[in-house]
Amino acid sequence: MKAFAITARDTQPTVIDLPTPDPAPGEVLVHVDAASVNGFDLSVAAGYVWDMIPGIEFPVVLGRDLVGTVSALGEGVEGVAVGDRVAAVIPGMALGPRTGAFAEYVALPAAAVTATPSGVDTHQAAVIGLAGIAAHDALAALDIQSGETVLVSGATGGVGSIATQVAVAAGASVIATAQPGQEDDYVRSLGATHTVDYTGDVAAAVKDLAPQGVDKLLHSAGDAAALGALLNAGGAAASTLGASSEQFARDDVAVTTVMADATADKLAALLDRVAANEVRVNVEITIPLDRAPEAFAAFAGGTLGKVLITR
Repeated sequence: MKAFAITARDTQPTVIDLPTPDPAPGEVLVHVDAASVNGFDLSVAAGYVWDMIPGIEFPVVLGRDLVGTVSALGEGVEGVAVGDRVAAVIPGMALGPRTGAFAEYVALPAAAVTATPSGVDTHQAAVIGLAGIAAHDALAALDIQSGETVLVSGATGGVGSIATQVAVAAGASVIATAQPGQEDDYVRSLGATHTVDYTGDVAAAVKDLAPQGVDKLLHSAGDAAALGALLNAGGAAASTLGASSEQFARDDVAVTTVMADATADKLAALLDRVAANEVRVNVEITIPLDRAPEAFAAFAGGTLGKVLITR
């Protein structure tokens, strides 16, 4: 099978041939239709994680989430059938030839997959994955209440797009970062009350809109200290970029560093919201697996929504 992988340290990912995996007991084999590019994938490709994650086995197949069709079952699997259309986030942090979604086939625990609802097409389902779980976990940490003002920094990306919609559904007033024009139109269509141009003076623009400060901050882009200064005392920030309390330079606000904890139940709940037209994410571009490097280049250049690698 074809897979987009890193063959050794200090090498760039490339499309290579690997054996199609056999599902182990408790696993399912999924024929992948689409998988989304996430910031974590670029971090792995850049070599930032080699000394952070133990037991890395080369080649490392990239990609953490996927949508596809179950093509084989491992011993003991129940509740999933060959032919089922499923979505999943690959669990854990292990990296190796069997732990990436940018491949024609992926073997993963049956407990990690969830059925995709009827009416939700492949692209709609594929954008939810890791970005949706990260948004879910960040907003759970923030515990947003109706009437609060929430600043979403990075609102045009996958995490920010989903977080904006869920925060609005919770009754919050959302200030979203977006450039004027297409980006502004996009985040307002997701329910954002106000936008601020992230290429300008974000702090001044937010203070004009919320002179007393914002109640909550989702940090998925931008400088943590500058954004943290915009929080009310007693407010809260959640960072999907790994920023700590020290980086926010505040001792009077709660800070949560979010490492997305993916479960099939969380993914199923998010997909149900997609099916109910409560959550949507723009697909910026789809690129076939054999041209996967182009997808990484597109993502690194900044996108309005998500980049998908497809069969």
